[in-house]
Amino acid sequence: MTQTALIRPAWTPATIALMVLGFMVFWPLGLAMLAYIIWGDRLDAFKADVNRATDGLASSFRRTRDGMHTNGSGNAAFDAWRDTELTRLDEERKKLDEMRREFDQHMRDLRMARDRAEFDQFMAAREAKTRKSGSVPEIDG
Repeated sequence: MTQTALIRPAWTPATIALMVLGFMVFWPLGLAMLAYIIWGDRLDAFKADVNRATDGLASSFRRTRDGMHTNGSGNAAFDAWRDTELTRLDEERKKLDEMRREFDQHMRDLRMARDRAEFDQFMAAREAKTRKSGSVPEIDG
């Protein structure tokens, strides 16, 4: 959350005023504002936990342990075709994930090679400068 917002879960003049106003208008509103001031910074984590839980619950309704759908259409031929297609798609996804990992490793290797070349160039220039001046430069630390 941004700390520059006018109404944020903290004891600011605006939140205190809203809390007092809430108590004056309808006491549950004031109580809700008080709860927001005290525990509002935990709302993002709570929302993420609820989303993870509902995603897990929804996926458990859709899939069994091996990843296939549990509810059939009533047509055995279609169910068999769907299961083979889902298996094929899952294999394709695994291949794509492996290709992505290989590409990421390749990019890390390229960055390392580029960084090594730049470092070697820097060290060569520094060594040439040192030979030219005839003294060893002091390292600032």
